[in-house]
Amino acid sequence: MESWVRFSAQSQAKERVFRAAQYACTLLGYTLQKGGAAAELLKTIKQLEAHLSLSRKLLRLGNSAEALEAAKRAVHLSDCVLRLCITVAHLNKAMYFACDNVLWAGKTGLLPQLDQNKWSQRSFRYYLFALILNLTRDAYEIRLLMERESRSISAKSSLASPSVLSPGPENGEFSPGFSAPPFPALPVLTARLQRQLHLLISVLRNNPPLLLDLLKNLCDLFIPLDKLDMYPTSPGFVGACGLTSSILSILTILYPWLKLKP
Repeated sequence: MESWVRFSAQSQAKERVFRAAQYACTLLGYTLQKGGAAAELLKTIKQLEAHLSLSRKLLRLGNSAEALEAAKRAVHLSDCVLRLCITVAHLNKAMYFACDNVLWAGKTGLLPQLDQNKWSQRSFRYYLFALILNLTRDAYEIRLLMERESRSISAKSSLASPSVLSPGPENGEFSPGFSAPPFPALPVLTARLQRQLHLLISVLRNNPPLLLDLLKNLCDLFIPLDKLDMYPTSPGFVGACGLTSSILSILTILYPWLKLKP
């Protein structure tokens, strides 16, 4: 199993390049169609896109084993939320790759009676669930980092001004004769939202792997949503999202420190 995983990892970069080229063809074909390009040119681009898609399926043969190995490693994580999200996401990826392998066999004629539409829909469902879990993991990590950053800022503020403030409306405490409003005023809510937004930007700026993973998952999310008709968009939008996420994936391969761990 481990030797196959190492062999499969060598083809991952090629698959990412093929994926980028495939979605670039999708975006280019949509743009040319809107511009009134010749039908022969559009047909050529469609054929190239189909060949790239089939080549990617060939490169992904056996990726289920890699996903299962990743799920086995994730089971031992100490954080229960990360353990659940990452393990179940890898299991869904394994099922997605398995369906994709069956679909490849149908497209190549090895399984001529295969209902390709049904298996395609099935594979995209697994893909969608894996992406939702990945985004849940990203949101959880962002929340943890924001809480840590907030505690750090509070600690620095306490050290900078050690004097105890007198109770009053300014620091959130009120005298017996002062009645607190039942709901926070609008300026208070606005200031609180601004602080949270600044905190979020600071966390993402200081954690490029988390930012890249979040952007990649958000871009990828629109692909299965469109294919499953849950949120139909356009081929151009799907192509742009797929191309962007592919470039981000290639960056994590070229620069391993940009890959979110675990």
